[in-house]
Amino acid sequence: MAVATALVLVGSLNSAAPAAPRKAAAIDLDKGNALIEVVYPKFQRVSREQSSGRSVSLTVDHAILIEMPWFDAIAPYHPTAKGIFSDLGRRPKEERTIRNKNIAVIYSAFTSLNEVLPQYKSRWLEMMESAGLDPNDTKEDPTTPSGIGILAAKSAMAARVGDGSNRDGDKGGRTYNRQPYADYTGYKPVNTADELRNPSRWQPNVTSTNNVLRSQQFATPQYGRVKPFSYESPTRFKVAPPSKSNHHNRKAYKSQADEVLKASANLTDHQKMSAELFNDKVITFGAVAGTPVVTGGKYDTEKMVQYITTSDVAFVDATIATWHFKRKYDSVRPFSAIRHLYGKKKVTAWGGPGKGTVGDITGNEWQGYLNTNSADHPEYPSVTSSLCLAFAQQVRRFTGTDKIDIAVPAAKGSSLIEPGVTPASDTTLRWSNWTDFADDCGRSRVWAGENFPSAVEASRQYAPEIGDLSYDFVQRKLNGS
Repeated sequence: MAVATALVLVGSLNSAAPAAPRKAAAIDLDKGNALIEVVYPKFQRVSREQSSGRSVSLTVDHAILIEMPWFDAIAPYHPTAKGIFSDLGRRPKEERTIRNKNIAVIYSAFTSLNEVLPQYKSRWLEMMESAGLDPNDTKEDPTTPSGIGILAAKSAMAARVGDGSNRDGDKGGRTYNRQPYADYTGYKPVNTADELRNPSRWQPNVTSTNNVLRSQQFATPQYGRVKPFSYESPTRFKVAPPSKSNHHNRKAYKSQADEVLKASANLTDHQKMSAELFNDKVITFGAVAGTPVVTGGKYDTEKMVQYITTSDVAFVDATIATWHFKRKYDSVRPFSAIRHLYGKKKVTAWGGPGKGTVGDITGNEWQGYLNTNSADHPEYPSVTSSLCLAFAQQVRRFTGTDKIDIAVPAAKGSSLIEPGVTPASDTTLRWSNWTDFADDCGRSRVWAGENFPSAVEASRQYAPEIGDLSYDFVQRKLNGS
């Protein structure tokens, strides 16, 4: 990172009060990286707060309006690029400076963040102050970096109105008391949280937060209808149905449930910490998987924007396809199948936080390692595995290599599920290539009790292709297509 040396004055131009003390900026706009030094220090923490305990579909949807407009903010300063949501023209060569690109990206982020997450306005003002930029500059001028950034953000918002997400909550003709992301497709689960009427179909789980019990709802069942970026429709992909989850095929049904129980009974500290890591998408694809790519390549703001955009297209389009198939197959999760098969019978499995492996837990008592964060959508295919596979493929294309050096330290007792117990000693999660990283990501869902192995394998039928499509899409935009 560049060392901030510029001194700036932050205040109102119309104020008659004495000038505020000068404060060192967090970035040298002529040399630094606006994302690493200005935007993410404020945004990443908020992103984690927002994503905690909620569906992946909502997390990736934020990326559309917050991160992806940065590409359009940079495009006018590129020799050939065209925006994803807009065409803001081409600035003269002498204006294609690091400073102008940094300013455009910061103003784009500031505009989007205030629109999407207005409750954190004070943090976004701090972000602008840290860069020495005027938060009151709202002029939509396609000839200035601030105006280009503002236009890029607003163009994205306009372009995605009516894209199928219902993020404005106005579907069904609602004018008042809108419900953002509410289902408008009429999805109704076959099963209730209290009654498993069809053992092949998804059942809402009952989760506990601060000792308050809550029955799940399928989060954003309409998300498979959202408009993708890199392909026309998820119907282009062919994913075989989850035949092993058909309870009439009892032998296969029991066999895959027993695979999950076996994984549960043999959980290692390494597997537990891996499951916790991959369950946190912001950390997984940000600090863990993203940082080595960015810092290793010494990316400037423009290159980092291209990388983030390619990743986001992969995440969004993989989620859309996954939700399409989740809705189509509406498949049972392991906790329902195990309770259905074993009920009051005893099984050998993980016994809950701090209990280790026990042999006298009943099927009705069993829960997966991540039960408190249990996914609120049907099981098949695995969205976590699909995100990792799509991400791994696009990053291979972007960097030109499968090699990576990732080391994630896990201090003794640092587990969120088993605090003070797991891991039993300091350990490190390591990956030397994206292939192993994505494979462990998928397997972690079986270790966690969230997915059957077949759901992980099903994601291979479309997710790597989406990684390729995402990379090709961004490259076409860079080439002016």
